Amino acid sequence: MSRSTTSKRRWALLAFAAATTTATLALAAPALAASDGQTGFGFNAGEISGFPAGAVSLTGGGAFNLDTNFVRAGGGFRCTEDVVGTVPLNGCLAGQGVRWDTEELLASTTFKCTGAASEARKTATTGDGTVVLQSDFYRAGDGIDESFHAQLIVSQNDIAPDIPGVQNVWLQGVGCGTAIVHFSSSS
Repeated sequence: MSRSTTSKRRWALLAFAAATTTATLALAAPALAASDGQTGFGFNAGEISGFPAGAVSLTGGGAFNLDTNFVRAGGGFRCTEDVVGTVPLNGCLAGQGVRWDTEELLASTTFKCTGAASEARKTATTGDGTVVLQSDFYRAGDGIDESFHAQLIVSQNDIAPDIPGVQNVWLQGVGCGTAIVHFSSSS
């Protein structure tokens, strides 16, 4: 067996392990979080887009508590179209992306889904059924060094009712999308 084949198999196994861990976290986090007073969430967004910058798929979950500023969240991501321009994920090419994790829980943020001048700026606030995160994104080959930093909104409700369809996930500089989302809390 050639060294190249062995290396490809090793990367495939690592990718499978990361995806399995991410899926387990996304499914288990809401139940675990609710058991100790935190709010848990899990989500799966097949396509986030809207800006002329590109498109991203994103999945994950975690737990948070705004009162104590606690957050543990992460998951997987993949750029499905090249992300270009003066946006946080600039340089993420189609097919790149492995995982993301959370740097900080944010009380709120302002956002636009399309970046169009005519679109009104909206505000999302962390609370009942919505979480706003400052997150780090990693590409294969960058190791433990973050490739990108961007804000992320996940909500069980439509965060942009002025745009057709349901927009319940947003990624800074990329846009909005529809996600399967679940929140749970013991409060």
